[in-house]
Amino acid sequence: MSATQTEHRPATPEEIWEILRQLAKRQKESEERQEEHEKRRKENEKAREKYWEKAAREWEEIRAEGRETDRRLKKAEDLFTSQWGRLMESLVKGDLVPLLQQRGIAVEMTTQRVAARRNGEHFEIDILAANGTEAVAVEVKTTLRPRDVKRFEEKLARFREWLPAYGGHRLYGAVAYLEADESVVRHAERRGLFVIRATGSSASIVNEPDFSPRAFS
Repeated sequence: MSATQTEHRPATPEEIWEILRQLAKRQKESEERQEEHEKRRKENEKAREKYWEKAAREWEEIRAEGRETDRRLKKAEDLFTSQWGRLMESLVKGDLVPLLQQRGIAVEMTTQRVAARRNGEHFEIDILAANGTEAVAVEVKTTLRPRDVKRFEEKLARFREWLPAYGGHRLYGAVAYLEADESVVRHAERRGLFVIRATGSSASIVNEPDFSPRAFS
């Protein structure tokens, strides 16, 4: 039998069935791969949904924490403003003038927030009490700390430079506070400053009876 006759020999039933089995096998494998792909796609889609759900929950928690933080900050700010306001009101409207008069300074006027600005610099005195020849600059702090005393002294050293209208006055300094350690109070006194403590709706000078204030100019 020639090679040409062998190549064109009709397939036997067994060979046909084998071909059909192979086709069926490949079809099944293809379908299984498609099912696996679809399964993974759904799993990935579900995972993405869970991720974004989790991200949304976490973002809402962060926003809630932010709102709580803002609320607490606002509460603290309101408390500070309230304390500051009570202290300023106590000093300006009630006690500062008689307190200084008791220490030999005949106050004729008081002014809040005496400010000046020049060349990008800002200078401010919280309260200024004065008569024709004397002036008392008052620095108000909710809590008085050592660095506040130092900075206030530096401010007093430049008082004439910034407020030349009071250049001919004898200048004294005072620090007023709601809270302070005793050591800070005594330090301020040693630096020649009047020390005024506010308690509730009143204020008092806590310097020793024989205290002599320092003239800064």
